[in-house]
Amino acid sequence: MTIQPATARGERTRAKLLAAAETVFSAHGYADASISRITDEAGVGQGTFYLYFASKLEIFEELVDDLNRRVRHAMTEAGEGARDRIEAERAGFRAFFRFTAEHPALYRIVREAELVSPRALRLHYTRIVEGYIGALSTARAAGEIGDIDPTVAAWALMGIGEMIGMRWVLWGAGEVGDDADPMASGTSEVPDEVFEQMMRFIEGALRPPREEGDA
Repeated sequence: MTIQPATARGERTRAKLLAAAETVFSAHGYADASISRITDEAGVGQGTFYLYFASKLEIFEELVDDLNRRVRHAMTEAGEGARDRIEAERAGFRAFFRFTAEHPALYRIVREAELVSPRALRLHYTRIVEGYIGALSTARAAGEIGDIDPTVAAWALMGIGEMIGMRWVLWGAGEVGDDADPMASGTSEVPDEVFEQMMRFIEGALRPPREEGDA
């Protein structure tokens, strides 16, 4: 069981271990990561590790949870004050792509969770979708989006963000290649023209149909 620190110093140490785990799991993968690599990266002794985490699996699952919490916070904070759901989507996607550019480990670690900890993977997606469904349901009731199933829309939107981010952020480093080559986009961020095309697609799917006589 993860132990919650009782002091500010303990919180800092635990945060250092999680940051180190993010680096190590991203660089080496779960199988080749080790507690000694994590503690070396964090600059603490192995005994200190066990004050906060019982095992490599436990810190991995906590890292998935930590990344999930931070990305959701970034997206929610970015969307605050938006005039409508479309504007909130735009702000939220911008925040998501910024976060993934700063934390590319999010993709790699979530992908590994499919085999390492299916429970953590399911929780990661569930927590994102739950908030999404609520926001889309509210927007539908207010007439900001069309009569679309919020659950289907939430999963579809999450898939769009994940795949666009993977193509242009995670796999971006390298020479510019063919449009269908995900390993050679020549960028480590989502280009403005790509973002705008994505939002055009999303807006077309979400916006209510125009009534006859609308301009």
